[in-house]
Amino acid sequence: MAPGDRDVQSMVVALFTLTAGMERARRERKAASSLHLLQVIASGEAARPSDIAARQQVHQSLVTRQIQEMEEAGYVAVTANPADGRSCLVELTPAGVDELARLTAIGLERFGLFVSDWDAVEVRTLTGLLEKLQRSMASVNAGERPKTSGRRWARSGAA
Repeated sequence: MAPGDRDVQSMVVALFTLTAGMERARRERKAASSLHLLQVIASGEAARPSDIAARQQVHQSLVTRQIQEMEEAGYVAVTANPADGRSCLVELTPAGVDELARLTAIGLERFGLFVSDWDAVEVRTLTGLLEKLQRSMASVNAGERPKTSGRRWARSGAA
């Protein structure tokens, strides 16, 4: 049986409340913010700060400050971009890899506390349902038509 409107609304409220709390922690807790930045940098080859900001969905100026702090701490290396002299590339150093591992362990320990009174089956069920939701969202998003191009006022008939 398909979920009803109230079911979907309850799920959306719970998800938005959860994600808002996680976003707030990422903004307010330096460790969470650092962990996310290090994860993004570690997920691929050396990247430009603008690409890192886009993947984090934050303003580039925030990433620039974070990268400067990480470079001073020895967690990232910043080098000139050979393909574009106007930009630089950022990659993890061995110390950054170690810091990523340390912060990941702290995060996993914290989430372990959140579910410490759950059964392992409940954790696995939540994981499976979240993965299913991700797949469903990706499928729906892939099937949506791209927005039409052109000027909005030209499409509406206004001149």
